[in-house]
Amino acid sequence: MSGIEMWDERFAAEDYVFGKAPCAFLLKQKHRLSPGMKVLAVADGEGRNGVWLAEQGLDVLSMDGSKVALEKAKRLAEERKVSLKTECADWKEWPWPHEAFDAVVAIFIQFTGPQDRAEMFERMKKALKPGGILLLHGYRPEQLAYGTGGPKAVENLYTEEMLRDAFVDMQILELEAYDAHIEEGAGHRGMSALIDLVARKS
Repeated sequence: MSGIEMWDERFAAEDYVFGKAPCAFLLKQKHRLSPGMKVLAVADGEGRNGVWLAEQGLDVLSMDGSKVALEKAKRLAEERKVSLKTECADWKEWPWPHEAFDAVVAIFIQFTGPQDRAEMFERMKKALKPGGILLLHGYRPEQLAYGTGGPKAVENLYTEEMLRDAFVDMQILELEAYDAHIEEGAGHRGMSALIDLVARKS
């Protein structure tokens, strides 16, 4: 079974695997967002984050490899009465636009290992306009001990040093590692080892 097929199967449930509410990290960053901004939500899944961004008046493109997930994202957008553009594509195959977005939002995109991850990060940087911001949120290696969500491969998880090195060519506005209890559907539930990065493209 391919990675996309696995996600299609996981998202086939009627319930929203990670809930319908945006992640707490995104709520904390609301002050950085303003109506009319063009935003790319990377691997946006069932749309909980992309739809919330659209509710703030942003022009959102929700990209994911799972058609099943994006159909649920469209339903959520209709339910919330907002416009959400969707793009069903494998990030490796997608022709990422150059300097097209004011913000790139990447929430729990840790399905890629280090080699592919470096390429994904570079594509996200290129997609940002000069002065655009990256909002990245994920798990740290300590998450494996909690077992409350996320990948089981430690190399897919983020450390402060790794993110600082990966985004050394951007202005790092925030980089914070912390533990918090999260309730995001059945997929992410319980005490979690988290890390946030906010960086601006020069």
